Amino acid sequence: MKEIEVAKKIGKELTAEDVIPVAAKALGCKPAMVGEWRVVRRSVDARQDVLYRYRIACVRQGEAFDEYKLDEYQDVTNAEPVIVVGSGPAGMFAALKLLTKGLKPIILERGKDVHKRKFDMAVLSKEGVVNPDSNYCFGEGGAGTFSDGKLFTRSSKRGDIREVLHQLVNFGADPDILISAHPHIGSDKLPVVVENIRKCIIEHGGEYHFDSRVTDIVPKPEGGYSIHCGSTVYESRKVILATGHSARDIYELFVSRGWAVEAKGFALGVRVEHPQWLINKIQYHGKYQPFMPTAEYAFVTQIEGRGVFSFCMCPGGILVPSATAPGELVLNGMSNSARNSKWANAGVVVSVEPEDLPSYEKFGPLASLEFQKDVERAMFNYTGTLQAPAQRMMDFCRRIPSSNLPATSYHPGAANAPLHELLPENVSLRLKYAFPWVGNKLMHGYYTNDALLLGVESRTSSPVRLPRDPETLEHVSLPGLYPCGEGAGYAGGIVSSALDGINCAAKI
Repeated sequence: MKEIEVAKKIGKELTAEDVIPVAAKALGCKPAMVGEWRVVRRSVDARQDVLYRYRIACVRQGEAFDEYKLDEYQDVTNAEPVIVVGSGPAGMFAALKLLTKGLKPIILERGKDVHKRKFDMAVLSKEGVVNPDSNYCFGEGGAGTFSDGKLFTRSSKRGDIREVLHQLVNFGADPDILISAHPHIGSDKLPVVVENIRKCIIEHGGEYHFDSRVTDIVPKPEGGYSIHCGSTVYESRKVILATGHSARDIYELFVSRGWAVEAKGFALGVRVEHPQWLINKIQYHGKYQPFMPTAEYAFVTQIEGRGVFSFCMCPGGILVPSATAPGELVLNGMSNSARNSKWANAGVVVSVEPEDLPSYEKFGPLASLEFQKDVERAMFNYTGTLQAPAQRMMDFCRRIPSSNLPATSYHPGAANAPLHELLPENVSLRLKYAFPWVGNKLMHGYYTNDALLLGVESRTSSPVRLPRDPETLEHVSLPGLYPCGEGAGYAGGIVSSALDGINCAAKI
């Protein structure tokens, strides 16, 4: 088998005539001897003409591809149970892996199933009422279900990404995610995929228990754990803890029990919303056509010793409230599969390390978490509602009030505010220098007063780590308990979380 690269203008179909001559040269044979060929990767190149660049695998006639095959699920109705706390990507993929190994996953989810969850999110957006257990962060599928379903990751060392992508396709995702350089599923399509995963787990003998928030973890003298969900208790020898980055009560439980917890760096900043037509114009150098993929962007830089970078970019998306408790204000972005709204949004955030927070040292391992809480409360207190404090981009950088605000996709609305003063100074000053730099060096037109900054984007990753043994993946204080995914501080995004779940299940 050989791999070749072929370019084709977007909007023009890739044909055998484009592929066969190049394949024949690579295989060292005549064109008539070229057998099967298939696209293994596709990316957009807009540097000159707007092209798709294809990586194509090809073989000679009579040769075959090695097909990727998923392991078979076993009937685990009467098998040994493993408790999985959380049904986000880490928990779901851990449970699927357990099925292939003949172990019974018992999934405890504090929130509701993916369809009932939508009603609570609607109430949150329209009425400003937060259900602490069912919202954009908590519930079946986790935070990623309603944030575009981006599947791009650089975590290839964590495991075989194909397992995650093929599982998603197996449960209803578009097979296009197997070849796209920046795959995504879309917040309108992911609920069906998540529901299909649940059905599979139950059909093979696993269990789901919704509205089951873990209130206590009790090690048993003979080994194993009792997991308390209010008055209901579940027991197993092994526990996978995949609670997500916003399960603050779990961190507080660990601290109260004297179990090992570490403060961890995270990132905090704003959501930036541009007109999508402007991002299309910038990224396609004025050559955008409606049949082309909606343009996205990403950047990273260093300013005064800290990273400043874009996060969770949602082309053709909208902004949503992601608070998990009353009295706090958090924003996130989401896109449906068509990515066809008139706005583009992204988090633009600054790395915050524990050593940047000397006044929070008294909180010990929860220092970063308490800082995160305080910023979210300050944003809420400015408006007293889920209206987001907002400022035009150039006004923010010039440190002047905005006379008015552009329209926004954020349903609770934006409130004109001195966001440059509301943000912590170590964040605000770095953003002040970052936005002009992006506009001057990377994306001409990005730095504009037509862009709106809204606060705050603070749930980029967990501000806490639950330390684990690097070989066994068990918590260093709790044998048989496996901290997993974003909530444990070992992943960032759907794919890396899923891989971490797979790895923890494999260790069990």
